[in-house]
Amino acid sequence: MGRTNELIKPISTRSIESLFVCAWSLVSPLSRRVFLPLADFLLILKHCIPFVDANATKMPRMEDILNLPVQDPPCPEFSAAHINWFKLEGGRQGGDDIALIPFVRVDDFVKGESSHPECPASFRIESRRKRPEGSIAKPRVDGYLEYTLYWCSYGPEDYRESESGVGDGTSTKPASGKGSRPGRRHMMRGCLCHFTVKRLYTRPLLALIIYNQRRHVDKSGAPCHGLLDRDAVGTRAMYAPRISDELRQKVTSMLHVGISLDNIIQHHAEEMQKQGGPQNRDDFLTRNDVRNMERTIRNSSHELHDNDEFSVKVWVQRHQKQVFYFQNNIASEPFVLGIQTDWQLQQMLRYGNNSLISFHSSFGLKKLKYPVCSLLVFNSSQNAIPVAWIITSSFAGKSIHKWIVLLSERLRTKDPRWRPNAILLDDPSLDFSIIREAFQCRILLCFWHVRRTMIKKLFKKCCNFEVQREMFRHLGWILYCTKCGPNAMDSVEELMQIFVDQCAFMDYFKNHWLASIDMWINAIKSLPATTPEPHAAIESYHLKLKSMLLKENYANFWLRVDWLIHALTTEFHSLYWLDQYSLETGYFENLRDNSFSSNAWYHALHIPDVDVILDEQNLHLAKVLSQTDRSLIYTVWNPGSEFSLCDCSWSRLGNLCKHVIKVATFCRNRQVAKPSLSAQVYKQALLTLLQNPPDDSLVLDHTILHMARLQQDAKALEDLSNNGLLQPISPDLSSQIAENPLLFQRIE
Repeated sequence: MGRTNELIKPISTRSIESLFVCAWSLVSPLSRRVFLPLADFLLILKHCIPFVDANATKMPRMEDILNLPVQDPPCPEFSAAHINWFKLEGGRQGGDDIALIPFVRVDDFVKGESSHPECPASFRIESRRKRPEGSIAKPRVDGYLEYTLYWCSYGPEDYRESESGVGDGTSTKPASGKGSRPGRRHMMRGCLCHFTVKRLYTRPLLALIIYNQRRHVDKSGAPCHGLLDRDAVGTRAMYAPRISDELRQKVTSMLHVGISLDNIIQHHAEEMQKQGGPQNRDDFLTRNDVRNMERTIRNSSHELHDNDEFSVKVWVQRHQKQVFYFQNNIASEPFVLGIQTDWQLQQMLRYGNNSLISFHSSFGLKKLKYPVCSLLVFNSSQNAIPVAWIITSSFAGKSIHKWIVLLSERLRTKDPRWRPNAILLDDPSLDFSIIREAFQCRILLCFWHVRRTMIKKLFKKCCNFEVQREMFRHLGWILYCTKCGPNAMDSVEELMQIFVDQCAFMDYFKNHWLASIDMWINAIKSLPATTPEPHAAIESYHLKLKSMLLKENYANFWLRVDWLIHALTTEFHSLYWLDQYSLETGYFENLRDNSFSSNAWYHALHIPDVDVILDEQNLHLAKVLSQTDRSLIYTVWNPGSEFSLCDCSWSRLGNLCKHVIKVATFCRNRQVAKPSLSAQVYKQALLTLLQNPPDDSLVLDHTILHMARLQQDAKALEDLSNNGLLQPISPDLSSQIAENPLLFQRIE
């Protein structure tokens, strides 16, 4: 009996039911009436058959797929090895492996599967079908909105015998009916690995992956490419069938910045020699590959259609991986296009995590058809890198809710732990609550736009440098006094009275700033301000964008959006790629744009403290010794403020110079001169706590710890006010400090 039990393997109840249903159908109707009804018979059968394994794993049927867990591996790219697969029972897909993943991560899965260490591949789209929503009244549980069949590029046809001269050559027609596949015959090795992706009709955010054949084998079951295929060793079939997207981006960027074909091939050969020979398909880059990409660039044009709107639609269809949001211009909705390349996504993940991300809003508002909003991160050289572009026909603040959440979700699907330290906003009209919720970080107000616009107009409309200096200081007072006085318009009236003879600038100020000054004041009351250092990098980016897009020889194209998209994603994108590549590898230093190395923030870090001369008894000005000519000394007025001014040539053009940045850092580290707006915001918050002390003792202790420092700083502010560098401190704040001496005694 024991031997019999070993031979009889447990089978599932469902299999037994199927077996007896078939047997029951062969019984005559007369005999059926003699026996029990089928349903009762099966019920008894379940309890009587001793070899049915009640604990056998139930295979999911097609109607059960929505009960499967949705799997979202945390790695940026994942493969089948990172997923728990389920065998599907019955139906057309019976026996296949299935899994549910978020639809937005399908590309990550395809990339992960393509980089299998033993069988590197490149999965191509063999067929694709789409259905519009609402086209099916009663959709199946596996009904799809989108159906995509991915097949390994080494199959399914097999040309190994015909290419080697073996065989009769009769099997030249592809099995799938796709024609001769020009240019692919050399890589067809009969690989049967393929999978299907269905975007579910009832759950559009989910993708059902049906892996029909997971092994890279031919019809005989033997490996047909990769490391396990002995015939592939030493050939391209040992690696991926095509060069990677990363190498394609690299070569294309080199061509866009003017690197010749010979230099690209030579550089590639040097890199491969350093690594000791070919290790993947990219190492087999040939002159033909580069020549094909060069021909594609030469024949490409921004004008994909005579109609600009239709041309943009064609570009979006061809570059879906670079578009994270698109809304066409219709009656009630504005045009919005969000662009982010794979390289930009990687830079945002790398330099934006636990760091700063800055908005550069409304560029080209007066000349371009639609303005551009850029998102910037800062690399190790304190250069700003554009990591996303948003082109919109409306004001950026009105449509920000449409794309900001999608962008943040796109980043967190790549890295769930990704989070910036702060977002810098240069436009107070933007809804910072939406941005704060999307990125889950603090928001800082950035004054680079205000400073640059005002100083440029001041230099243009006022010729006396001493008057320029005093007017610029008063403009800073207008914003500073919002922290100390209830009505900032008094400072505006004072500015107009003191400089009433400067008619040209006053007319500009009334027309362009008077109406929006309240908006800035309210923003300053609500948000802390950033320090001046990032302003230099943002300003440098602004100048490069202006020099690239607003050349007069491009004036005929300014009113076409397709030209703007083409210029941003090709030449301008390639400039930043080359700069970052040169910074990381040391190659092509001579081809870098000189403007990348002129960042005032970066150069300010190389000015030693001993070259800064600051008289703490006279904080009206500071002096900085020149680093190139030691006989020159530059003067910085209003040191430590966002509205400092230097007499160097770069600053006299309206730009933010390294001397101003260095002095601001020096003053902040030494705790002298006027504190920045961000520091004043923090101090204001601490003083407010004096009126309403928190109930939490831990928070109260933390507040008291900082109040001693605040008392010293408040005394310094009084000294600055006496010297005429700061508006008088509001009496109510001084009284708050005087009325709460116990807080400081508690520390002692």
